[in-house]
Amino acid sequence: MTSSTSALPTVPFTLTRAGVIMTPEDGNEFEAEGVLNPASGRGPDGELYLLPRLVAKGNVSRVGLAKVIIGDDGVPSGVERQGVVLAPDEGWERGLNNAGTEDPRITWVPSLGRHLMTYVAYGPLGPRLAFAHSEDLRTWDRLGPCHFEYQADLSMDLNLFANKDAVFFPEPVNDPDGVPSYALLHRPMWDLGWIREGEGEHLPAGLDDNRPGIWISYVAVADVEKDIRNLVHMRKHKLVALSEFPFEELKIGGGPAPIRVDEGWLLIYHGVSGSMEKSAFDHQQNVNYTAAAMILDSDDPSIVIARSDKPLLAPETEDEISGIVPNVVFPTAIEKIGEQLFVFYGMADSKIGVARLDRA
Repeated sequence: MTSSTSALPTVPFTLTRAGVIMTPEDGNEFEAEGVLNPASGRGPDGELYLLPRLVAKGNVSRVGLAKVIIGDDGVPSGVERQGVVLAPDEGWERGLNNAGTEDPRITWVPSLGRHLMTYVAYGPLGPRLAFAHSEDLRTWDRLGPCHFEYQADLSMDLNLFANKDAVFFPEPVNDPDGVPSYALLHRPMWDLGWIREGEGEHLPAGLDDNRPGIWISYVAVADVEKDIRNLVHMRKHKLVALSEFPFEELKIGGGPAPIRVDEGWLLIYHGVSGSMEKSAFDHQQNVNYTAAAMILDSDDPSIVIARSDKPLLAPETEDEISGIVPNVVFPTAIEKIGEQLFVFYGMADSKIGVARLDRA
């Protein structure tokens, strides 16, 4: 099992910085160690909201809510905080030495009439994917941890592994068997040594590259129509993309929900280069996170048809270079304001920035 896309056309889009819109609030205990990696959505009032990851002392994360302030020029310029909407209140979101509801991604799904949130539950066995849904961005009902159905051709139970960077497509697509389905991009990590000393890496059958990459899994629309709780039962897992270029030599992971463009599905993602320290779940100090893009096929989003051969945005400003984790640009949300698309991103795991997304 391999995934090589280096010979594909490049992506005809650019990212241009538009400013810093959220920094930790003095005296706010929930933000003592940063505000970062926001999800986003439009509320019933039509206003644009961010749902940032708020990090308290001890690396305990919650999901906040903040209305985006739009300047006269149509560019986001700040936020109005409106509290916390999701916290590690469930046992599977808390360990003895860690806890968190981290790095939310939100997709508005018209066919369901609700927002779907994916987030990382940092519980007893480390980072695991979990889902929640809402009609108003304020009240979230947990669907629970994600469960990956066993797939014989992989000779692997994906539930054994930590997983991050999950996001739903905004509309149904066809799965590999042509069944209309809701699709999820996600990023499993193959090293089990941090759970069981000496266990090391376990790769799915046919995969000879141990670097974490982007995968896709599906659940049939008909199953979700029966019960929305079936969203957590993901099936038909398939590799989408692995690292290809020097700026992403360590790993790649999905960013905001894919959006429709003329060519297919535009996915903004992050690439990581440098060197890891200890476990992949510790704060990293010798890495470089950048934003890039790929386009997935309209009919089969497991197929990459175009891909950035260099970053669209890399750490360059002081806010991106210096922070809790230096040298991080981490895109997690995309929204249209007027006719302009904007990407919201984490800056050095400390602040939140925004960039214009334009066609080159």
